[in-house]
Amino acid sequence: MIRTLIADDEQLVRAGLRLILEAAPDIAVVGEAADGDEALAAAVRLRPDVVLLDVRMPGTDGLAAAPRIVAAGPRVVMLTTFDRDEYVHGALRAGAVGFLLKDTPPRELAAAVRTVAAGNAMLAPTVTRRLISSFAERGPARREAARQRLARLTDREAAIVREVARGDANADVARRVGASEATVKTHVSRALAKLGVANRVQLAILVHDADLLEE
Repeated sequence: MIRTLIADDEQLVRAGLRLILEAAPDIAVVGEAADGDEALAAAVRLRPDVVLLDVRMPGTDGLAAAPRIVAAGPRVVMLTTFDRDEYVHGALRAGAVGFLLKDTPPRELAAAVRTVAAGNAMLAPTVTRRLISSFAERGPARREAARQRLARLTDREAAIVREVARGDANADVARRVGASEATVKTHVSRALAKLGVANRVQLAILVHDADLLEE
């Protein structure tokens, strides 16, 4: 059972998300929170697997709370009404594994929770890729630093990492590079360890910082 915490300042939104998620046989909503401080306290107390965290909340908002919740152990997915929330990028850098729009269809919402709980990042939605691409910091110094870090990878690892940064799932990457899905997973895991990043989102940001997708 995937233990999930919902953090949103609107009660109706929380009720709707709970209704959708609890219709899935493998997901249990273990708690709710109305702001970032409540979300952090609930995350520590209830130890959920996944936290759906609203970006905009009064008091401590989701962006401020995300790093502390990630540090407490759960995997964090940001919730937003608009795909213009550029400051979500800060949460991605802090360790959140992606974000969802609040109008995500019910089936996709449950699938997203399963994906995140399984250890994958929410890179597939076009809006996530656009955020990473648009808000990665690409000054010369950052670009060079990112390239130096990526130079630790083997040629094969680097090729797979570039495909992952485009937002594709392991199965799609495997078809594109002519490898098995298990091989792709192994290379991604090694790349994460070598680069010292927490997840595929941070990996993608590093590739974008290096401007390697334009080459």
